[in-house]
Amino acid sequence: MSKAPLPPPNPSRRMRGFEPTFGLVKDPIRAAGESRGFAVTRLLTHWPEVVGEELAGMTRPVKIGYARDGFGATLTVLVSSAHAPMVQMQLPKIIEKVNAVYGYAAISRISLTQTAPTGFAEGQAEFMPAPKVAAKPDPVVLAKAAETAAPIADAGLRAALEALAQNILTRRKT
Repeated sequence: MSKAPLPPPNPSRRMRGFEPTFGLVKDPIRAAGESRGFAVTRLLTHWPEVVGEELAGMTRPVKIGYARDGFGATLTVLVSSAHAPMVQMQLPKIIEKVNAVYGYAAISRISLTQTAPTGFAEGQAEFMPAPKVAAKPDPVVLAKAAETAAPIADAGLRAALEALAQNILTRRKT
């Protein structure tokens, strides 16, 4: 009984081990962002860094609409009705920060859409991101990492090596 020959390898596939997560989701995120007018997906993925943690907790960008005359776009932002007046006062600052991401005056106005804290009915996405939980490292691991990086004279390099040693020592053994 003869086996069928194997197909030739796909030349577009890279054979370098595991693919970073960003490489796998980059194209779907870009396609979803472009369908809503976001030419720069960084505005969606890094919204807290663009407008600040406080404003990001109250708002969420939804889409960008371009006018026919081409003089700037309109950014539509979801905001809970309780926070809308405060966000309204900060619109010039938000426009400035968003245009800094684009590198030019891409956004000329912002349209606020007031909604419930959980967003529209179909999404049910909450505005507040999940809190970051940092586990306290084991003192034995900290001591071993500090001992490993102790001979390094440069403080910045030593701190980076200590962090690397902590990550390696706390990695799960599989």
